[in-house]
Amino acid sequence: MTTTNIMTLLRSDELSCPSCVPKIEKSLLALPGVTKAEVKFSSGRIEIEHDPALSDVAALVNSVAKVGYTAKPAAF
Repeated sequence: MTTTNIMTLLRSDELSCPSCVPKIEKSLLALPGVTKAEVKFSSGRIEIEHDPALSDVAALVNSVAKVGYTAKPAAF
């Protein structure tokens, strides 16, 4: 069975400096099924391309929390 990757958008209002960006991206990219993680420092947007069967939204939010930031699902 082939699963299609989806794009999930999270938002974090806690990004205080640009050094947050690589920490969050690295944490997300370490999750199974995550193929892209892009943090936009100025807007707090976190765009993640992933296989939802391997890493669901809760896992993505948890990954951001593990490096010290709060994130929540956001609407496009």
